[in-house]
Amino acid sequence: MMVGVHPLAGFDKVLHYRVPEHLASTISIGSLVRVPIGPRLVLGIVGVLGGPTDFPLDRLKSVVQAIYPFPALPPDLLGLARWMSSYYAAPLDGVIEGMLPAPVRAGAALKEEKMLSLAGRLEAGDLEKMEKRAPQQARLYRFLEPQLLPLKKHLVLHRLGITAAVCTALVKRGLVREEARRVERIAYVDDMAGVERVASQAPVLNDQQRAAVGTLEAALATEKFSVTLLHGITGSGKTEVYLHAIEAALKAGGGVVFLVPEVALTPQTVARLRSRLEAIAPDHRCVVWHSHLSEGERLDGWLALATGEARVVVGARSAIFAPVSNLRLIVVDEEHEPAYKQDETPRYHGRDVAVMRAKLCGAVCLLGSATPSLESYANAKGGRYGLVRLTERVDSRKLPHIRVVDMKIEIMRQRGMTTLSRPLVDAMHARFEKREQTILFINRRGYSSSMLCTKCGHTEECRHCSITMTYHRSDETLRCHLCGDSRPAPNRCPKCGAPDIRWRGLGTQRVEEAVRRVLPKARIERIDADTMAKKNRFRQILGEFRTGKIDVLVGTQMIGKGLDFPNVTLVGLIDADISMHIPDFRANERTFQLLVQVAGRAGQGDRAVEVVVQTFTPQSETIQFSRHADFEGFAETEMRMREQFRYPPYRHLIHHLFRGPSEEKLKFYAEQWARLVEKTFGDRFELRGPSPSPIEKIKDHYRWQLWYFTASISKVIGELNQLRTSFAWPDDVTQVLDVDPSNLV
Repeated sequence: MMVGVHPLAGFDKVLHYRVPEHLASTISIGSLVRVPIGPRLVLGIVGVLGGPTDFPLDRLKSVVQAIYPFPALPPDLLGLARWMSSYYAAPLDGVIEGMLPAPVRAGAALKEEKMLSLAGRLEAGDLEKMEKRAPQQARLYRFLEPQLLPLKKHLVLHRLGITAAVCTALVKRGLVREEARRVERIAYVDDMAGVERVASQAPVLNDQQRAAVGTLEAALATEKFSVTLLHGITGSGKTEVYLHAIEAALKAGGGVVFLVPEVALTPQTVARLRSRLEAIAPDHRCVVWHSHLSEGERLDGWLALATGEARVVVGARSAIFAPVSNLRLIVVDEEHEPAYKQDETPRYHGRDVAVMRAKLCGAVCLLGSATPSLESYANAKGGRYGLVRLTERVDSRKLPHIRVVDMKIEIMRQRGMTTLSRPLVDAMHARFEKREQTILFINRRGYSSSMLCTKCGHTEECRHCSITMTYHRSDETLRCHLCGDSRPAPNRCPKCGAPDIRWRGLGTQRVEEAVRRVLPKARIERIDADTMAKKNRFRQILGEFRTGKIDVLVGTQMIGKGLDFPNVTLVGLIDADISMHIPDFRANERTFQLLVQVAGRAGQGDRAVEVVVQTFTPQSETIQFSRHADFEGFAETEMRMREQFRYPPYRHLIHHLFRGPSEEKLKFYAEQWARLVEKTFGDRFELRGPSPSPIEKIKDHYRWQLWYFTASISKVIGELNQLRTSFAWPDDVTQVLDVDPSNLV
C-alpha cells in the first residue's frame, strides 16, 4: 500500500510513501501520520491513496507512525482545506495546521487517574490477622469493602493518611484492583457557567418562530445543501429557533456546528445548549471550541467529536473545522460580525467557510442576525439564500425607546466638553434608584485617544507606528494599541516644554471615572482588553452582572454582541460617531450594526427601557435608521451607494498589502508590480493604487496597498497568486493577499 502525503513542513507538495503492513488497517484519506523528510520526522496528512507514476516504487520511504487510528481530517474537511488554499491563495499546509489544534498535531497524552476498588474478599479470621500484622492494609481494605463504585486513589490515600506502598501490597495479593481511567477535561463545567443556565423546558414559540422552525425542519428533512438567512430583530427569539433546528438535526442522527463571533459569548451559548440538550437526551454532549481553552480541553474536545462521542460543538470561527460526524446543520450566529474574518494567513472568513463546508457535506447552513451583512442580504434578496424574518419581539415586548442627544448642544449647555450628557446622567440616576442596571458602551479603551499641547499643537505619536498614543490614566502611561509600545505620560509638552497639555477624546477609563463622579455609591465595572487579561475574568464579571451585584457596566464591543440581561433598562452609547469616520466603505454599515446591536442589550426583560445615543451628527441617515431599527431602509440606501461605486456585494475585492522598512523601496516595488498586473490581466479586474495605507506605518514597517475589484475571485486568484510567487520580491519586502477583506485600514 502506498499513499501521497501533504507534509506540514513549509512547502506545498505531495510526497509518496510506502505503508508498512502493521499500519495498513489504520491509514486512510485524512489520516495524520509521521513521515521522514531527510534526517527529520514531520507530520503530514494522507491526501492520496496510491503510488507515484514517475518514481521507482522500491525507493519509497515508509510511513513511520499513524498518530490516531481514525482520520484526523474527514473527507469534507480535507476538501474544505483544498478549497480554502485555492480561494484564499494560502499554502495548503498552513490551512491544514489551522484546522488541527496544536495538541492534536502533537499527539498529546490523555489525562488519566488511578481508581481503586475491592477485588477479593477476606474471611473474618484472615482480616483479624491482617489487622495485627499490617494495620494500614487492613484500614484500606475496610474502607474499600462497602464501596459500590471505584474511588480515586489519591483521594483515598490522602483521607486515610497512608502511602502508595500499602495499596501496592494489597494489589499484589489480589485483594485490591487498581485501574487507570481516562479523565476528560471538559470546558465550562464550573459553577460560573451555571449562573447563565436557562430553563431546560423550551418556551412556547410565537407564530413567526414556529414558521421559521418549520422552514428549517423542512430543509433538514431534504438532506441537501441549503443556506437560510434568519433576519430577526433583537429580542425576537432567534436563539430558540436555533435550538429547535439543532434538536431536529440531532434527532435525525446528525451533527451540529454552532459558531459565535466572540469567545466571550461562548459561555452563555454553551449554558443554553447544554441545559436544552440534557432535556432532549442526557447522552447529547456539547463541546466547546476556541483558542483560549487549555491544551487538555482542546485535545479532549477534539477527540470526543472525532470519535463520535459528541455531536455538537459551539465556539468561535475555528470551530468550523471541528471533526463533526454526519454534519447536518451549521449555525452562524451574528453572521455580520467582522470577528469571523481571520487577520493572519489563512485569511478566511468563518461565515463563508461555513457555507462552503455545508455545501461539501450536503448540510443546512443557518445565518442569523438582527443586522445582516449586506453581502448575505443581497444573496437572500437574489434568491441564492432562503430568507426568514422575525419582526416581533417575544411576548410582544416593545423595542427600547431610543433618544438621540446632540452633543454640540450639550457642550453649549454645559459650557465645555463633557463625557456624559445631562439626559444620560438623569436616566442613570433614575435606574440606580429603582435598582435597575445600566450598560455604557464606547468602542475605545484607555482614558483619552491622544495628548495635545494647546500651545504648540504637538501630539504624542508612537515611535514605531503612524498613530497617536492613547493615554491610560490607571498607570499614567501612553500606549500604542497597535504595537504595544508604552512610555510614561508627560507632565509637560515634550516639544516646547509648556504645561498646557490636554487629553482629547474618550476611552472606557474616562467614562468609568465620569460614572463614579455622578454615581458614587454605584457598583461599577469596566470590561475591555486591559481589564480582561486574567483568565475567566470576563465570565466572572458577566455572572456578577447577571445576578445584580453590579449596577453599571462600562465596556467596548465585547459587551455589544448577543448577551442578554433582563434587568438592564438603560443603555448609553457614549460616542456613536467613532466608527463612522474611518476610511472604509463599510463604515456606515458597521455603525448601523453597532448601534442596533448595542441598543438590543436593553429591553430583554419586562420593564420599560431606554437607549441614549450621544452623537455630534444626529442628522446622519445611519443614526436615524438605527434609531428606528429600520434595516430595510438602511440597506436600500446603502446598496444604492454600493452599486454606484461597484463595491461589494456587487463585486469582489482583493487587498494586496506591501510592508517593509524602506518607504522608497516599498513604493518602487509596489509600482513595478502594479504595472505588471495591469499588463497581464488587462480589464479582467479594476486596479486601484498603489498608495500608502491609511495607517502608513506599524512596528517600524511602512505599508502600501493595491486593490483589485473583480466579478469572480476563482477566475483570477490562481493566476494572480502564481504571478506573485514568480515575481522577484526583495527579502525585506513582505506582501500579503487578502481575499474579501473586512478591514480596509
